[in-house]
This record gives sequence, structure tokens and C-alpha cells, in this order.
Amino acid sequence: MKNNYLYILALLLTTLVVNSCKKSDPVPSFHYEYFGMEEGRYVIYDVVDITHDADLAQHDTVYYQIKTQWGQPYVDNIGRDAREFNRYRRNTPSDPWQQLDVWTGIIVDRRAELIEENQRVVKLVFAPTSQKIWNANAYNTFDELESFYDDIHKDKTIGGTFFDSTVVVDHIDEQNFIDDIRIYEVYAKGIGMVKSFYKKNNYQGTLEVDKGKELYYTYNSSGVE
Repeated sequence: MKNNYLYILALLLTTLVVNSCKKSDPVPSFHYEYFGMEEGRYVIYDVVDITHDADLAQHDTVYYQIKTQWGQPYVDNIGRDAREFNRYRRNTPSDPWQQLDVWTGIIVDRRAELIEENQRVVKLVFAPTSQKIWNANAYNTFDELESFYDDIHKDKTIGGTFFDSTVVVDHIDEQNFIDDIRIYEVYAKGIGMVKSFYKKNNYQGTLEVDKGKELYYTYNSSGVE
């Protein structure tokens, strides 16, 4: 009996030692890095801005650059930790930057949000999966914008730069005899948005665009200042 007792005790001690030596379960990664909220992190984009208006016989194309930069952290009016999101514009790379506005960025309840001109937009929902579907305009006055992920954690080359981990946020893909609408964004881990594709044209049954807007942001460079 005594030997059995000692055997059971030794077995229990061995089990405790083995379990204590096991590695703890890994902490789940939500991949918040796709929002790129590091203070001082900036991204410069080459922008193509096209406006169509057949009534005015105008199909204007403008080229310029936009720079975004994460600024100082602060506590918003409902006690959440947020960060300034500064936006600048210049017409050519030789021009000085002119500040356009200061937006607000925040990650809350596994959502990445930007407050753009007092309108809160849900840019990303973490962690990125093919099952995630959300209304990007759930917290503003705009029409519903159903969003979902595509090409999750895939490498891409954008603006001549290779990114080893990106996600595509798809919004609208609609083409018919009247409308040609395509809206999506690409985010790179550790950087933030590296491409934005916005095309919303109306044809009114003709081959020429009647009215419309096209706005394309393409990654140029980034860093921390």
C-alpha cells in the first residue's frame, strides 16, 4: 500500500512539473498594425482626382499629393483614447505641404474608426477574416456601405513598393448600363492605407460618362517623423 501511495504521489508530481513546463497559450493577434497608428507615422500618396459633368462639357483631371500623419494622442469627449490624424496637400513634390484638416482615429471594440469631417467611418474590423461583414457608415448619416475583406494577409506591390502583408477592404463592385461603381481600399501591416480606389460614374444610357467622380490614392512613400 505504501509503495502504491508513493507511486501515485510521484506520478502527480511529474504531471505538475510537465504541465508547468508547457508554454502558455499564445496571445491571439488581432492585427491592429494594419491601421498604422504609430505616433508620427506618415504616408504620402499620389492622387488622381477626376470629375465628370457632361452638362458643363467637363471631364477634369487633377494630380496632386496627399500626406497623412498620426499626431498626438488625446482622450475624446466620451473618455476614449484617440489620436489626431493630420492631412496635408501639395500640388507637386517641390511645393510645401498645406494642412487640410485634422481628423481623429481610434481603435475601439476591435474596430478601427476615422472621424472624417465629423462623420465616423468604420475602416477596419479586427481580426481580418473572410467572415467579417460590416457597415462602414453605421455611425454616420451616409447611406449604408457594406464592407468585407478580400486577399487577407497577401503580399502586393503598390506604387512600385512591395508589401509582404496586406488586406483589401471591398465596398462596392457594380457595373451596368447606367452605373459604373467600384470602391475598395488596401491596407499594409505597419503602414496603414496604401491604396484607395473610388469610381462612381453614371452613364444615363450613353457611352459617355454623364456625371461622376473618380478618386485614386496610390502609395508613394512613408516613414516616421
